[in-house]
Amino acid sequence: MSEFNYTRLEVARKRRGLTKTKLAETAGVSTRMLTKYEREGHLPSQATVARFAKALEFPMTFFFGDTLEEPSPEGSSFRALTSATARQRDQALSSGTLAMRLGAWIEHRFALPEPDVPIYQDLDPETAAEAVRDAWDLGQRPIRNVIHLLEAHGVRVFSLAEECKKVDGFSVWQGEIPFVFLNTTKTAERSRMDAAHELGHLVLHAHGGPRGREAEDEAHAFGSALLMPAATVLAEVPHGASFKQIVKAKKRWKVAAVNLARRSYKLGLITEWQYRSICIELNKRGRANEPNPMPSRETSQVLDKVFRALRAEGMSKADVARELAIPLDELNKSIFGLLKLAAVESGPEDSSPPIAEIEPPIVREPPRRPALKIVS
Repeated sequence: MSEFNYTRLEVARKRRGLTKTKLAETAGVSTRMLTKYEREGHLPSQATVARFAKALEFPMTFFFGDTLEEPSPEGSSFRALTSATARQRDQALSSGTLAMRLGAWIEHRFALPEPDVPIYQDLDPETAAEAVRDAWDLGQRPIRNVIHLLEAHGVRVFSLAEECKKVDGFSVWQGEIPFVFLNTTKTAERSRMDAAHELGHLVLHAHGGPRGREAEDEAHAFGSALLMPAATVLAEVPHGASFKQIVKAKKRWKVAAVNLARRSYKLGLITEWQYRSICIELNKRGRANEPNPMPSRETSQVLDKVFRALRAEGMSKADVARELAIPLDELNKSIFGLLKLAAVESGPEDSSPPIAEIEPPIVREPPRRPALKIVS
């Protein structure tokens, strides 16, 4: 077994949402010694590590792995509700850290699409969204599946754990690899906007720039322009559109009614009074009750194909979790809501039609990198 890795202790503690004082109390050590274990590299005894493992509900082997690449709060673009606390953001970042470890494990075994996300830091959000559509050859047509589109251009997409539900999502560049983490408990339409919003951060704020509300406003404007190109909205949404007309038209772009109403207002198709009236009607229904909803939420092609291929080779999610030295529950939370039900629940007898072949078959010794064919 390799040497105790103090950085993993901090990741596990933050993942569980525990303060140093609480973990020290639970594990039977002093807060001063815990700080030494986390920050100064002091080596705890095997018995102490075992107590940490029990308190944090992580396998003991987790604390003896390589250093994990934890995204920095400064380099991550958070989209959090106002009620999200620093502890909840730490939980989201540590959840992202474990998902990145899963991503690295997958990338070692499969040839994933190379990142192809343009950086337009000097452009305004509307122009940047048009430039991305041009670079990705999208024209003016609606985007069929935002997650598939991101994955086809090399963005690694994972879900946030239930404990992070106060965080809508976040994104980060880790070296040359772009990551997006989504709250998959929201409506399908809002998840699409969240994904487009996070792409906005990757495109507009890759090397710093505005922070806080200004950055969020820019990312939202980018996401709206990406999903609802101005030319098509102006051509297809009636001037002075009513609530019913907005609800009917939103299916064209697969967005929430409030997003289309706001876009229509920004483009001068409806007045501020009309926009506010539509928002009042939507608020009566509640955020979870989207009118004329999408029949299903978007899922990941990459994760679906990876876990189908692994299952065909006789490797279960529990086997993957053991290789990563993380609890199975943590693995599941990184992919929750992003896998098709068949890929999650079915066994080897699954007879659902294949979505694409992965060639060549997986060979673990020595590792090969099968190519994943992604359809945007």
